Amino acid sequence: MNIYDEYIKDITKIGRFTMLLGLVVSFLPPAVMTWGFGFNPGLGAIIAGAISQISVSGAFYFSEPISYFPIVGRAGLYMGFLSGNLVNMRIPAAVSALEGSGYKSGTDEGAIMGTIGIGVSIWVGIVFLLLAVFAGQTVLSALPESFMKMLSLIIPALFGGVFAQFAIKSPKTGAFALAIAFIMTKIVAFIPGQPSFIVTLVAVFSTIAFAKNQLSKQIDNK
Repeated sequence: MNIYDEYIKDITKIGRFTMLLGLVVSFLPPAVMTWGFGFNPGLGAIIAGAISQISVSGAFYFSEPISYFPIVGRAGLYMGFLSGNLVNMRIPAAVSALEGSGYKSGTDEGAIMGTIGIGVSIWVGIVFLLLAVFAGQTVLSALPESFMKMLSLIIPALFGGVFAQFAIKSPKTGAFALAIAFIMTKIVAFIPGQPSFIVTLVAVFSTIAFAKNQLSKQIDNK
């Protein structure tokens, strides 16, 4: 067993423990509210809320680990899912670390660089979160309204930046991803309830299949 395999073995043990710990801590507040203070919305409301949330984000349970694993590796996934903000903070940081280091995604070295990027983003996020908690309201209240409206564009800008970094490496795959996402958005609009998770599932896995087909063609040509 080489050093990287030993590293992954240890990471798996730590990652499983911290994920289970995070699960327990996540359920701790509602447990205290239910059995400590007697506040409970009822089983029906809990089930309805769970179904509503699953219909929105359930697709990410399948798509995110598959699409992000080549970028951040196993350790990065553990850290990203536990800390949150995977799409709008962790993945852009991991991609920047990959680009800066020169390593390719899908390699052991690339996975380590992606993990380092996520680790740095977590610490930076903690610092800025503390600043926001203690001074955020004072600063935000002093900012002009036009600037506050611009803040709503941060997430789309991050998505666009990450997409462009990968699309430029395979323009055909990028164009296909945009096309299939646009088409699925229009199709889902006609489905009762507009289940948006279908867009994510179809767009992610069909793009993976398209990229795999493009790669196979390149290999065959060579």
